[in-house]
Amino acid sequence: MLSPLLTIEVDRLDARSARLRLAGELDFDTAPELVAAAAELRRDGHQELWLDFADVTLCDSSGLSALVVIHRSGTGGVHLIDMNPRVRQLLDRTGLAELLPTPPRAVPGDAREVG
Repeated sequence: MLSPLLTIEVDRLDARSARLRLAGELDFDTAPELVAAAAELRRDGHQELWLDFADVTLCDSSGLSALVVIHRSGTGGVHLIDMNPRVRQLLDRTGLAELLPTPPRAVPGDAREVG
């Protein structure tokens, strides 16, 4: 059951790629939900994950830890897209922006560029 603090909408883009649209707070209480959603997608063969942060209102150290766990647990890329300035600044300050860079290309099946 998902927490009312975070919603995760999954779009399977193709056989290898999926987008997770996050809305709400990514924190101690909700980070395990994101890790579980990503693990399920990877078990189904979706190794390339696009995490859409457009509607994330809060991300704490547990949220950042979840991103590292997701990055390390698969063979495909983890791409963070549509981050708000606060989340982007948090990634820059912690050095995670280098581990999880914003991709320079478009999301598969999406006409808009990301960044």
